[in-house]
Amino acid sequence: MKKFLVLSYGASCYLLFQGVFIYFIAFTGDFFVPKTVDSGVPVPWVQGLIVNLLLITLFGLQHSLMARPKFKQWWLKIIPIPIERSTYVLFSSMALILLCWLWQPMPIIVWQITHLAGYGVLQGLFWFGWLLSLFATFLISHFDLLGIRQVYLYWQDQPYSPVPFKEILIYKQIRHPIMLGTLIGLWATPIMTVGHLVLALGFSSYIFIGIRLEEQDMLNIYGEFYAKYRQKTSMIMFPF
Repeated sequence: MKKFLVLSYGASCYLLFQGVFIYFIAFTGDFFVPKTVDSGVPVPWVQGLIVNLLLITLFGLQHSLMARPKFKQWWLKIIPIPIERSTYVLFSSMALILLCWLWQPMPIIVWQITHLAGYGVLQGLFWFGWLLSLFATFLISHFDLLGIRQVYLYWQDQPYSPVPFKEILIYKQIRHPIMLGTLIGLWATPIMTVGHLVLALGFSSYIFIGIRLEEQDMLNIYGEFYAKYRQKTSMIMFPF
């Protein structure tokens, strides 16, 4: 029974994240969902800026602090090892739900592309970015990243072993293609409003802070091997 509950919990957290991830893409692109980055009654810009920056900060703190080794050492005294990653995914989903729910619209237009070709290029880049981000997760073990592998191994009575570091396809050129795809998805829009700009700038700032923290962890884990990997690959942009 315990194994079934652990497996069900992990699967539920995974499915929740997938739904939230799809919703956030539509939220960012101002597509067919109840609440988007630009929908709703406009608010005073000071109120909108403060609330939106607080929401981004909350997401960034949760996403980065819960991933730090010292936090995990304390956290594992409370949360069983097999569901630690699933719980992280759950909290990340909740933080993103909160951001979408409480986001304050700031619809003043910063730029707007009306030319058909330009509009099509930016829309294409938008989808390319999010698909790149998703594709990159599968290259480094999508199911381990989102907690499914951990609960499945527990279900099978097999010990967990970390996924080995590997250089594969785009990871041979770029160290953080997931983040690159996210940045493209955030910035590639034919209609950039103040609210969307705050979202893009806020998440971009978090991404670069998060990369710095993650790379320090990777250096602590892999040492000289990761240091050499950093020397021969770009952090987030294509080498050319």
